Amino acid sequence: MDQAHVHLVITHLPIFGSILGGFVLAYGLWTKSNETKIAAYGLFIISSIGAGIAYLTGEAAEESVEHLPGIFEATIERHEDFAIYALVSLIILGLSSILGIFLTLKKSSATRTWAFVIFLISLVSFGLVARTGYLGGQIRHSEIVKGATTPIDNTESESYDD
Repeated sequence: MDQAHVHLVITHLPIFGSILGGFVLAYGLWTKSNETKIAAYGLFIISSIGAGIAYLTGEAAEESVEHLPGIFEATIERHEDFAIYALVSLIILGLSSILGIFLTLKKSSATRTWAFVIFLISLVSFGLVARTGYLGGQIRHSEIVKGATTPIDNTESESYDD
């Protein structure tokens, strides 16, 4: 498995991890369960690590597809440029979650307030990383690009009439 494959596999982790963590954290806030909040923080930390890996493997992924037919440099650049915003937001989310764990374990009076702040950061992070994923999908998935068509190669059609 090369870095391009790692990039494609790992990019889903920050997307799903940030929204799933948001749901878990919302449930933890609603039930006032510190254990549930800590579980959400763990999901956010894992998501932020995944975002870092995705970002670091992005260049190799670009190099593996940039010369393929139908791949446009502008599409790759839009994805790459937006990815930095998602990465920064997920790093902030991960670091905030580490602080959230610390405050929760120390039974700080700021625990609940900080959990709400982290929840808001998770919503912003999800929006940014979901948009980044959408832009990345446009690189190779013509079905999500408005107005794009993919030609079908019928030159190698086989006959199944036996």
